[in-house]
Order: sequence, then structure tokens, then C-alpha cells
Amino acid sequence: MAKPIMIQGTMSNAGKSLLAAGLCRIFKQDGYKVAPFKSQNMALNSFITADGLEMGRAQVVQAEAAGIDPTVNMNPILLKPTTDMGSQVIVNGEVRGNMRATEYFRYKRQLVPEILNAYNALAADYDIIVIEGAGSPAEINLKSEDIVNMGLAELVNSPVLLAGDIDRGGVFAQLYGTVMLLPENERNRIRGLIVNKFRGDVEILKPGLSMIEELVKIPVVGTVPMLYVDIDDEDSLSERLTHNSAPKPIDIAVIRLPYLSNFTDLAPLEQLDSVSLRYVKTPAQLGKPDLIILPGTKSTIADLRWMRQNGLEALILRAAERNVPIFGICGGLQMLGRVIVDPKNVEGGGSIAGMALLEIDTVFEMQKTRKQVCGVVNNIGGIFAGLSGAEYIGYEIHMGVSGANEAVLNIGNVYGSYIHGIFDAATVAGGIIKAIADAKGIVIEETVQSREEYRQEQYDKLADGLRVALDMPRIYAILNGEDI
Repeated sequence: MAKPIMIQGTMSNAGKSLLAAGLCRIFKQDGYKVAPFKSQNMALNSFITADGLEMGRAQVVQAEAAGIDPTVNMNPILLKPTTDMGSQVIVNGEVRGNMRATEYFRYKRQLVPEILNAYNALAADYDIIVIEGAGSPAEINLKSEDIVNMGLAELVNSPVLLAGDIDRGGVFAQLYGTVMLLPENERNRIRGLIVNKFRGDVEILKPGLSMIEELVKIPVVGTVPMLYVDIDDEDSLSERLTHNSAPKPIDIAVIRLPYLSNFTDLAPLEQLDSVSLRYVKTPAQLGKPDLIILPGTKSTIADLRWMRQNGLEALILRAAERNVPIFGICGGLQMLGRVIVDPKNVEGGGSIAGMALLEIDTVFEMQKTRKQVCGVVNNIGGIFAGLSGAEYIGYEIHMGVSGANEAVLNIGNVYGSYIHGIFDAATVAGGIIKAIADAKGIVIEETVQSREEYRQEQYDKLADGLRVALDMPRIYAILNGEDI
């Protein structure tokens, strides 16, 4: 059976996902068969596996770092928020239904056998399992039903590394408070502390490191600097959504929908030096972009209503009249159609008129479409006609049926696709940028790298940074159950 090691954090966004991905890469480089695991993930960024099952993207990223194909055993429970008080519950890649938070809280202990079956299936095939926790293990109101932090560590007998985020301030209070709120048996599982996202001279930090070690009797196994690696983030806490880059030759505005999902679709465009990619929430922020993208959403009807009420829809319609290119992905595609109907109460029921920029009608069904896809872009017109025939690889994940079989739908300069990852191919991303540059009468000399090649380079860069920052001999000793 595989040896486990678990990364927990003092809070959400402490860097657990990135640390887990980096350890997966390091163990792979050192010759081990390694797999990631997270028992329960709450995220609107999801992925469809080769066998048509749905899982969180964080474990997909970690699997890529480990050099293996992702499977739902790496993330047996996925919660996709549908409202502030409820989520769609996905178990082993299949939808179990929508539940309010209180309902799921009572239900989740029943999922422990599913969690253990998934974990044991991985442990039988790999040397090392890198486990990621969620939020904080010291949420004292939730501990009795914990299945993702110390509750899971107990179930699979895993040592824990606890990471704190120094960039937000108060890292020593984070670490001390988390440790001291835990009962003794759980405190003893924490074998090392990690100070994450550090900026500055580590010599100034060292006295504090010595004091926290003395206070909690747990060694610090690394001070990780702020690593500038471009690796897919988890959900809405991503700094991508609030980052404003300097103006660049190509200006792309992405509508930041309240239930925006799979925003990693935009990463291939964001990585380009010639592109300023902005997330827009208000009409005042829209400006006059060269391309407007309507991304995926978990709540298409609610988010379309939100755009309509705050005035963004009206500005997008005016932009379409001026032949500004508009591109909708998944839920964004559905919004661009004539009508969205929800007869089975998938998103609360009812119907809503769409933006009527594409000639499709969408009906929500109970059965979710989940599949990986590949092929070539069909013949399209407008500014992006040059994409016709370009190869793509991606996946579909949607409840709505729009009768659209083409990879890309198009009327004039309005486009839509159900394919997540449509921009990953260098020919697609590069073709979009070239078409916009040609229309503006400018020349952009930039080599567009395939997203896969780019990602692999970033995983190696992450591993290189962590090898310097972490005490890997000590971490290997912790993994092997040795005294340190």
C-alpha cells in the first residue's frame, strides 16, 4: 500500500493545492509512482475524465504534475455551489443531486465508505499518495463530521504538514492557533510546519521560526517564497480574477459572472505577452475591448439575469452591433441563444429570453452531458474564419441541450462553443490573436506555445522552487514514519 502524506492549511487559499502539486512533481522526478487525493472538493472548476466522470480541477493539475491520467478516485466528492446555501453533490463522478448546506452536513458521513474505497484503490497502485485537505482543520463547529482534514488523516493514518500563509499576515498566530485548537491526538499528527508565500529576507524570519517551533513542539520544514508559477488555481479565491495587467496590444474582457466556472479555459490567452485579459463585473469596467468572452457558469439563468439587471448585457449587445467579436463558452454559449428553458427545475425552473445573438434554444435536462472531445473546428465565418480546420482537444460538461453539434457556432462575429479547453491548442489561441491583430492593423510577433508544453514547464519550475525551500530529507523521513 502507498505511503500517504497530507498537506493541510491554516485557512482557505493558504497554498495547499500548489504545495501538493509541487510534491507530486518532486516525488515523480525522484522515481516514485505518486498520485494526488482530496476526499471532498468544493469548486466550480471541474474536469471530465476519459471515462466521462466529473472531478475537481485541483486534483487534475496534481495528476498532471505527477505525470499520470486523472481519475475520480483522486477526488471522490465534488461540491459545486449553486446558491449561497447549497451545492450540486457529485460522488464518484456522478451527480447525486442538489443539497442545502445543512442537509449535506447531516449526509456526508454516509460517504466515508466511498472515500475509503477511492483512496484504497489508489493506494494499491501507487507508492505515495499526496493528500490535500480543505479550508482549516481547526473549524471547531465542523470537526465532528470532518471527512477531509484530520478526520481523513485518522482514517488513512497519514502524517500532516500544516501550511500557513504569511502573505496575509499573522502567520505565527495562524499556525499556533490551529495547532492549539486541535485535540492532542490530532496535534500529534502534524509532523511539520510550512510558512508559505514569503517575501523578503528569511534571516529576519528565523527568530520567529525558532519561537513557533518551541511553542508548538513541531519543526518548521520549509519557508516557501512567493513562487511566480502559472498553474491553474482553485475557484474564486484565485488572484487571476482581480489582477489587472498593464495595457497590451490585445484587450480581452471576460465577464466575471457570479457563478463563473472553469475560468481556467481562459489561461491559454492570459499567458500570452500580447494580451491584457481583464475580468469585468460592472458596465464601467467594460470599456472597448477587442474581444468579449462569456465564460462558463454553474447558474446560467441567474447569471444572465444578473447581467441584464446590472447593464452589462446591454453593452454587450451594442458591442455586437459594432462587430466587436463575442465568444461564449458553455453557459456563455447558452446565454447567446434565443431562449433558455428549465422545465425540470434544474436551475430553479422557468424560462428566460437569451441575448438572441445565436440561433439556438437551450433546454435543461436532468442528465448531465459529460465527455471528452477532440476534432477540428468546423467551417466558420467572421473575424475568426481562419480557425476553420484547427485541431482541438477538450471536454463538455453541461445540463443544457442546445441542439448544437458543431465545435463552434457562429453568426457574424458572434461565436459559441460547448467545449472547455477550446483555447488550449496553440493554433486556436494563436489564430484568435492573429485575427484581432490583423483587424487592428498591427503586427504581433509572438510564438504561441501549446498549453500542455507550457504546463509541464511550470510544474518543473514549481518543483525546482520547492526543492530549495523545503527540507526534503526531513519530509521523506516524515513520509517513512521516522523520528525527526
